[in-house]
Amino acid sequence: MTSVQLVEVGPRDGLQNEQILLSIDDKVELISRSVDAGVRRVEAVSFVNPKRVPQMAGAEEVMAQVPRVDGVSYIGLVLNRRGLDRALTAAVDEVNAVVVATEEFSRRNQGCSVDEGIAAAIDVVHDAREAGLRTTVTIAVSFGCPFSGEVAPEWIGEIIARLTDGAAPDEIALADTIGVGVPAQVRTLADLAAAHAPGIPQRWHFHNTRNTGYANALTALECGAGALDASIGGFGGCPFAPAATGNIASEDLLYALDRSNVTTGVDMYGLIEAAEWLGRSLEKSVPALLGRAGGFPDAR
Repeated sequence: MTSVQLVEVGPRDGLQNEQILLSIDDKVELISRSVDAGVRRVEAVSFVNPKRVPQMAGAEEVMAQVPRVDGVSYIGLVLNRRGLDRALTAAVDEVNAVVVATEEFSRRNQGCSVDEGIAAAIDVVHDAREAGLRTTVTIAVSFGCPFSGEVAPEWIGEIIARLTDGAAPDEIALADTIGVGVPAQVRTLADLAAAHAPGIPQRWHFHNTRNTGYANALTALECGAGALDASIGGFGGCPFAPAATGNIASEDLLYALDRSNVTTGVDMYGLIEAAEWLGRSLEKSVPALLGRAGGFPDAR
């Protein structure tokens, strides 16, 4: 038996591309349902400009109301020093800085060049570490970009090396932001990350846009992944990526992990109930499949 951390990103990535804006109370409810189901790392908020991503407004108010449970770590996504200042004030436990791997997407998503994004992430990691926070750097569009096309794995390796030399975050996350990746790419990037950031745990972030997200996640697990991102119900998508669709669904991933004898400590049925609630709140059908098919054997 092996184990992996399930990082619930529904409260952040799951909501940022939705037309209906959840209230503060509803965001806290979604986080609480995740925690009640056994999730111990939650990407709860994003400290970005609410004018650009209105779904992420109210991060401080959300953090003021989340349940503080022993062993539960709340992650805030930050893009720059201003975002870090907000995250520190809001008392998150971890920060996730983002570097976008291609120039056009970086300028659209973060308003800066790739080099500027790397420098900003290094500064965030240094300052967050001094404040006692755990740090992750996510490399977005690691598998392909909607504007630039293919992304050379060697370039991702160079970004990882620069981040490691400049800051050595506690965790490196590789993101298939638009859902174009396949398992062969996962293996290549896992080897590059191990070579350029030895000893730093790998976290992976997959979307299921082309129905490869779950295969990618299981491949990442075989390659030694320490954590896998997923979103309750399979909601999500980047607002700056054309035709963006959702993350892999937490409950669907958990079914595959449970049946593969991989321990997460998370209750699959609690996630199904949370996804049904979220679907009603967003007035949308739940993209995930497990809520329709149920588990096997059905433990309920």
